Amino acid sequence: QVQLVESGGGLVQPGGSLRLSCAASTSISSFNAMYWYRQAPGKEREFVSLIAYNDGTDYADSVKGRFTVSRDIAKNTMYLQMNSLKPEDTAVYYCKAKERLWMTDYWGQGTQVTVSS
Repeated sequence: QVQLVESGGGLVQPGGSLRLSCAASTSISSFNAMYWYRQAPGKEREFVSLIAYNDGTDYADSVKGRFTVSRDIAKNTMYLQMNSLKPEDTAVYYCKAKERLWMTDYWGQGTQVTVSS
């Protein structure tokens, strides 16, 4: 069973930065892609970013130019560098991994990001 653990969330002022981490219990080379999603209070979970097995990346329009996804295969960890944060970025951020062989999805437990003055 694959386990994903997010960390790095917290309270930050508008315009500030945070870096989220998603540590996997297995080699992330076995994943077809890893994703970041977020869910704000009263809203549906939405896609934020992905990094594919070939290091291709994609972003939601709302975060393009401000967020950067990356991964460290040696550490089995994916990151999300979030800059120029806005109050509307406030949400619980989740990571997801899609297994390459069976295309099974695994989710982390989430980390809270609050952007407020």
